[in-house]
Amino acid sequence: MPRVAVGGTFDPLHDGHEALISRAYELGVDGEVVIGLASDDLARRRVQPVADYRVRERELTRYVTDRFGISPEITTLHDPYGTALEESFDYIVVSPETHPVAEKINELRRKRGMSEIEIVLVPFVLAEDGIPISSTRIKNGEIDLHGRLIG
Repeated sequence: MPRVAVGGTFDPLHDGHEALISRAYELGVDGEVVIGLASDDLARRRVQPVADYRVRERELTRYVTDRFGISPEITTLHDPYGTALEESFDYIVVSPETHPVAEKINELRRKRGMSEIEIVLVPFVLAEDGIPISSTRIKNGEIDLHGRLIG
């Protein structure tokens, strides 16, 4: 039974995030998916303001429950690596933006004598204008959660 890790800030939860989470559940269909959600302290290191952890957790839970019919396993990320440096995972699902973090996780795992986690890269989901959907673009009012141009 595969164990799959995926993580992020998920604020707001948009189509790009949904693609990552969907891929994680495809890989972990008969196993376990662990979603790492950035703590408030970790999330607030970003340039844009971020919703409180509980708000983001509630949205993530609602999405997974509605989409997959199960209650998600969500763990709090206090650093970019989460439990991936201690626990066994078969896959880590990442976007091009978070791919370097997964590479660093595997580097640190190798140094600790642990096996690497297979990195599954999910391409960016593009907005109508061909530019990736991102939380920053949504918060700046350029696009909506689905990548439709605003204005």
